[in-house]
Amino acid sequence: MKYALLMYSVEKSWAEADEATREQVYAAHGRFSELLRERDAERGGEELALSNTATTVRVRDGEPLLTDGPYAETAEQLGGFYLVEARDLDEALEFARQLATVEDIIEVRPVVEHPAA
Repeated sequence: MKYALLMYSVEKSWAEADEATREQVYAAHGRFSELLRERDAERGGEELALSNTATTVRVRDGEPLLTDGPYAETAEQLGGFYLVEARDLDEALEFARQLATVEDIIEVRPVVEHPAA
C-alpha cells in the first residue's frame, strides 16, 4: 500500500537557517532516501518551494479565481513529501518516526489506489 509522508515545518526557521544547518538537513534526507531505497519503499518525493510562491485556484460563481499565496494561513507549511510503499500503516509510521528526527511534523496519509480502467 502507498502512503504519503507529508512534511510540515515553520518556513521562517528554514528561511533563516544557515548553510551548515541546511547541509545537515539535506544530508539527513539523503540518508532517509537511501533507507527507503534499501527497503524498496521509495516511490517518489520532492521538496516544495516556499508557500509564498503558491497560487491558489478556487471556483466562485462557476469561474476560476486565482489568488497568490497558499490555500490556508497556518503556523506550519507543507514543505515536501515522500511517497512510500509500506506493507501496512505500522511500517509507514516506522518510516515517519525516522523522518521525524529531521522535520517538525510528519502527516502520514494512505494513498487511494483505483483499479486500472
